[in-house]
Amino acid sequence: MAMKKNTFTLEQLETLPAEEIIDKIQHENYSLLTSVGSDDLRKEMVKVGKACNLAINYFFRTTGPKDDPKKHIKAARKKLVKVLSKITPGSYKGMPHDQKNGLVVGFNHPSLGEIARILTMKIDIMGEKPMYFPVNLPWYEALAPNFDRIKRLGIIITPTITPSTWSKMGLKEGTKVFEATNRIKKEFRDIYTKLSHDAVKQGGVIFVAPSATRQATVFKNEDEYSGKEEIIPTMSMLAVKLYADPKMKCDFLPMAILPPANYSRGLNFRKKYRLIPGEIMTADYIRKKYFKDKKAKHLDGFDREFHQRIADQLPRKFWY
Repeated sequence: MAMKKNTFTLEQLETLPAEEIIDKIQHENYSLLTSVGSDDLRKEMVKVGKACNLAINYFFRTTGPKDDPKKHIKAARKKLVKVLSKITPGSYKGMPHDQKNGLVVGFNHPSLGEIARILTMKIDIMGEKPMYFPVNLPWYEALAPNFDRIKRLGIIITPTITPSTWSKMGLKEGTKVFEATNRIKKEFRDIYTKLSHDAVKQGGVIFVAPSATRQATVFKNEDEYSGKEEIIPTMSMLAVKLYADPKMKCDFLPMAILPPANYSRGLNFRKKYRLIPGEIMTADYIRKKYFKDKKAKHLDGFDREFHQRIADQLPRKFWY
């Protein structure tokens, strides 16, 4: 029987820094979702979380040598890639693996399936490079018990509350719970930005879905594609934050996800995905084209170009 989740008091929600909220979720069996009346969102991910945690524990338990941490983690990674390549196969031919600069990889997000393929690719060809992955809060709470082991694999997850999840939480504006949770949501985003900066400065890689949610096509709809509707400025906001550091050497890579035929929104076991890298948008290119104002707060056109570069590598039915 699952252990009952601990909950934050209103006072804790109002006063605890987001770092402490995260620590309690990781190590003390707390749930932010349960605390704010969204236990149903947490429960949606319980089965998936258990499956992921069992798998991670299996790879660590069945590999060795246990007395040599470096060799142990190398063996666990190798076995993980071998198994995942069979049950969640993916092709990532042409993906850069000797990139010296930090790298932000933005991808379309049609299902959960590409996440497993992306993680396999990272562990397989990007070795020791630090990797930061923003994880939607329901997912994060499900995976938090194994945060340390996931980190040892070279993957550091950090919680975020996507627009879709925020809407589903249904918090009433003007209430103390709304204000407290909104503050935490913003602090989660700030933590992710700082971690992203640290990762790419070390030559690491960040994977991010510009849509911030699962979406069958690159553009949300035809109006977004044609420019009649604004695109969520996920990529430009990240670029502004990263390039605020004049010494930052970070490139952006649009990566197209081509799911298998008759795919579902789930993991699509034993069906092959294609992860198709586009041309790298270098730091020099982005700075020259989009940072004509050295103190730019938004980058007009950057998100549209990034989305279009993803779409150009896919059949038109995936555009919008």
